Amino acid sequence: MVPFVLASASPARRQLLQQIGIDPIIQPSHFDESVIQAATPTELVRLLARCKAETVAQSYSAPALILGCDSVLVLGGEIYGKPASPEMAIARWQQMRGQTADLLTGHALIDLAQGRTCVEVESTQVVFAQVSDAEIAAYVASGEPLACAGCFALDGQGGAFVEKIVGTPSNVIGLSLPLLRRLLLSLGYTLADVQNKK
Repeated sequence: MVPFVLASASPARRQLLQQIGIDPIIQPSHFDESVIQAATPTELVRLLARCKAETVAQSYSAPALILGCDSVLVLGGEIYGKPASPEMAIARWQQMRGQTADLLTGHALIDLAQGRTCVEVESTQVVFAQVSDAEIAAYVASGEPLACAGCFALDGQGGAFVEKIVGTPSNVIGLSLPLLRRLLLSLGYTLADVQNKK
């Protein structure tokens, strides 16, 4: 089995990997995202995912696969990362309700054994329900939106406010499992190569 490192502290990403039999080594990158500027949201998540993976890769000398990810929600051309405050989360939800947005997740997979890196971005459409101000206030008070790109967690309480997903559901949670499989294949691996044997 090839060691698989997740360059993220995200419990949702870890759980997605565990669902498909990968028990990753967790090593958050602590990369300063504020230093990255990009012309488009797609380029932003691509760069951030790569920087996170590369930051973690610097601390490894043995062969390993290192996955970095970054997600943003794009609505009306505006990028929604994690909200800085409850007030910001409320304002964003007031803009998001009843709208369709794109959730972009950048994925960077580094193979230290081969010295190769694959970087791809997955986009999934999210259709939000027409939620009331009271529902928004209660949801924000739960604290969940403050920890999530786009102010919602599909796999949490926020799932009740998503009417429809067009694309890969796991991408909205933080990691496209089908894309990860394709990235592994492009580097010459299969899922079985990184899955924990029982």
